[in-house]
Amino acid sequence: EDWYRARCARLHERAARSQEAVRASRREAGECRRQLQARLVEMESLRGAHQSLERQLQELEERHNAEAAGLQDTIGQLEDDLRNTKNEMARHLREYQDLLNVKMALDIEIAAYRKLLEGEETLFNMGSSSIPSLNSLPSPTYSFQPRSFSSST
Repeated sequence: EDWYRARCARLHERAARSQEAVRASRREAGECRRQLQARLVEMESLRGAHQSLERQLQELEERHNAEAAGLQDTIGQLEDDLRNTKNEMARHLREYQDLLNVKMALDIEIAAYRKLLEGEETLFNMGSSSIPSLNSLPSPTYSFQPRSFSSST
């Protein structure tokens, strides 16, 4: 009977320890459940934040691509403008060269006429010294009226 009582006491003691271990395990399991729930809520929150950041990133990429396309268009327009300006400058340079060539030709022609006029004036002066009545006339003055040229280039 003593053995039985000792055995029962040990069993009751073990049962009490087991119940305490079960309660501790249940408390630990409850704590783990609460931590799991907190982690799940945190994970869902982070997932939402991640999706929000992904959307923002996509919007930024779309906006960047749109700006880049706009800048490419602007660059293309500026390159076209530059090309047109260069062509226009080349055209003006050709016109200037043509006008310069016309001016040089006119300068040569003016010099030739000037020589002719000086030669005739010398002849006229030599001839007027032999005719005294013509000496009283005023000496001739010549004025040059330049011809106007238009360039069709």
